[in-house]
Amino acid sequence: MKRTLYLFAFVLLIQQSCTYTGSFSVKGRIEGEKKDHIYISRVDVDKPVLIDSAKVSRRGSFSFRVKASMPDFYQVGYSSTDYITLLAAPGEKIELAFRGNNLYKNYDVKGSDGTSKIKMLDDELSVTSLKLDSLTRLYNESSSLPGFDKRGPELDEQFRSVLKDQRRKNIAFVITNTNSLAAIKALYQKINSDTYVLYDPKDLQYLKIVTDSLTKYYPESKHVQALARDFSKELNQLYASQVQSMAQKLPETKLDPDLKTIDGRRVKLSSLKGKYVLLTFWSVNSKECLQENLELKNYYQRYKNQGFEIYQINLDQDEEVWRNAVKFDELPWISTREDDPANPLNARIFNVRSLPANFLYDKDGRIIATNLHGRALQIKFNQLFK
Repeated sequence: MKRTLYLFAFVLLIQQSCTYTGSFSVKGRIEGEKKDHIYISRVDVDKPVLIDSAKVSRRGSFSFRVKASMPDFYQVGYSSTDYITLLAAPGEKIELAFRGNNLYKNYDVKGSDGTSKIKMLDDELSVTSLKLDSLTRLYNESSSLPGFDKRGPELDEQFRSVLKDQRRKNIAFVITNTNSLAAIKALYQKINSDTYVLYDPKDLQYLKIVTDSLTKYYPESKHVQALARDFSKELNQLYASQVQSMAQKLPETKLDPDLKTIDGRRVKLSSLKGKYVLLTFWSVNSKECLQENLELKNYYQRYKNQGFEIYQINLDQDEEVWRNAVKFDELPWISTREDDPANPLNARIFNVRSLPANFLYDKDGRIIATNLHGRALQIKFNQLFK
């Protein structure tokens, strides 16, 4: 007999469990002015989708039952401007009590831990907003009064202090609720349409903490997936901003060699603007470089009168070896070498990985081709000069 009772209790428990995990219920009562119907919408990341409506009784009561497989955000209200937000989970029996003409201004909630957290966040932000509005009004009123040079900074400091206090509260909430979707609300709350509560670039770390935690608990949630995408976007923007900031602090780097020629003159590559210029890097120790120099002599003789010049940078450590090679091969163009061959600055700037290397500039000083050799270089010259 006992065994039969245990079996019956087990079956009943399973049935209750299935009901518990498949839906949640909402019962509410509205005091004061009422409308005929109230609506519930599921929030699809950034827009509400109407899922049900309920008739409001003469006594102001209404109810919903909503199928749900995981915690999600919902809106319960009369319209898109008069509603409250629920964070409802399967199995919850939510009780709402509204007092006043506007639903969102004064209400109580029971039976939903997530919704209680959402309400707490909204209430705290509402108090902060009132403080900021009051300080702003005082600031504006004081701006035309004597003593504002002292009063103004004091009010400004109070304003910043209120902002910082709200930020600390949201951070504390996020840290203690990393496994709740309510943390998303804390991350994205705004003081006004332009200012997030978590406004500091360092707050990106809290976005990561919540993303990592909720992805583990609710990988199928659209809100969590959207959070992950936003975190990736914000992180990329932060990296880009950091790189840009670093670049602005570095000395300007120009692709404009300024080196001494074999006869001691210092020549800038940019001084050749108005001509087609082939910038080449080479070494006496490279057979390929020596072979290409012989080919370049033919091109140089053919096109120098048509506005063609060669600016050549040697990378050999031994200056005499370079000088002898230039004289022996009778190289007719501008022959230079790195100021410090042990630290070939220009070769690094141009990211030279192998020799010979070359860069072809048009008459406006823009690079139009790189590393053209043999037939490819011949074809390019034919296009430019014929």
